[in-house]
Amino acid sequence: MERQISNFIRALRSADVKVSTGEALDAARTVAMIGYGDRGLLKDSLACVLAKSEAEKDVHDKLFDLYFAASNKRSSTQSEAENRDDCSGDSESGGQDTADAAEQMIALTQPGNEQALATAVERAAEAAGLNDIRFSTQTAYYAQQMVKAMGGEALQARLLDALQRSGAEADADAQRMIDARRALTMAARERAERAFEVFGAGETEKFRDDVAATKRLTALEAHDMARMKLLIAKIAKRLAVKHSRRRKKTSRGILDVRRTMRANAGYDGVPFNVIWRQKKRDRPKIVAVCDVSGSVAAYVRFLLLLLYSLKEVIPDLHAYAFSYRLGDVSDILEENEFDGAMKKILREFGLGSTSYGQAWSDFKTDHETVIDRRTTIIVLGDGRSNYGDPRLDLFSGFAGRAKQTIWLNPEGPALWGTGDSVIPRYAPYCNQMSHVATLKDLERAIDEILTSYS
Repeated sequence: MERQISNFIRALRSADVKVSTGEALDAARTVAMIGYGDRGLLKDSLACVLAKSEAEKDVHDKLFDLYFAASNKRSSTQSEAENRDDCSGDSESGGQDTADAAEQMIALTQPGNEQALATAVERAAEAAGLNDIRFSTQTAYYAQQMVKAMGGEALQARLLDALQRSGAEADADAQRMIDARRALTMAARERAERAFEVFGAGETEKFRDDVAATKRLTALEAHDMARMKLLIAKIAKRLAVKHSRRRKKTSRGILDVRRTMRANAGYDGVPFNVIWRQKKRDRPKIVAVCDVSGSVAAYVRFLLLLLYSLKEVIPDLHAYAFSYRLGDVSDILEENEFDGAMKKILREFGLGSTSYGQAWSDFKTDHETVIDRRTTIIVLGDGRSNYGDPRLDLFSGFAGRAKQTIWLNPEGPALWGTGDSVIPRYAPYCNQMSHVATLKDLERAIDEILTSYS
């Protein structure tokens, strides 16, 4: 009973359903109370304990139907299977053992023995360690191991012997064994595929997400975009949970003498109520200045999508885009569907020769007042300004007014300062200059920025 429910919980976790240790214990108690007899009651009861949202309930119901399939009900034929094992162990002749085992395998595939076949398949699955399956490419391997555990080698030896003999009887005997092996293989493969859906599909999706998250953003293709949007939603949810927690007041740190004395004035100054100094936590304020020229546009899309997916954590968010002239794009992003907004931004601000100096001049004229001591300035760009004046005087002024300035550069450090790159000249005014090439890099950068407000 414990193994059944623990394996089911492992399947849920592999499908990205968060099940805590306490919830796992509750599930075990639930099963102990109601048993496995009523599938409907068991399904609804475990859903109440293990699923915490509609999406998780959908995953739970799907995995429940797969995991607790009818073929798992083998108790009615358990003794029959054990008797077959006992009989096969009593034979004295090796040749007779092979013949008996082959006949038993053939008998399993005959009409009317479906339940016995299902029991044998389940026993073979357990012997082959089928619950460890992770990828769809493993189904053939595990099916082969299951056939072997059911006595496939004996069946194969009997088949080879029949093929070496001649005559109609030998041909008929060989055909019987070929049909039996095919039926056993199909049953084993079907069971392996179902096990993959239970234990491997979620792991495969995680693997694909990891590959997508570490793939260079410029190497992404059109068919990758749907997965990337879902992945960004997961990252945003993870960061939101991490950085939305309220800080608990703790009885530690530096004693606030003035407030302690004032709070205990009614006790003749005896400090019954001790008050500690609490560090004030600023609310995150982000000003994102993005170069949307052709070489950087792919990175801007994912940065803005991630930032605007975190509006719950970053309610004070301002976005600006430029290639030559700079403009505020916050309203465009908030009032339009994201893909449509990005097309409009690229159309309005993505044309023209890149000029960081002109962009800083436009920001100084129209938007400088948005920067205060709470502001984190995020610059996403390669710092290539076509040999124009980088206006370090303006940029240093912005950085001096802000809480911190973070520059995210899609180009590798080896290219910084080469050609028309002015990154080394901007670097002294930045708290951090980071290379971002993948979604993982963007996640790490945003995580560090939000952590600075904790």
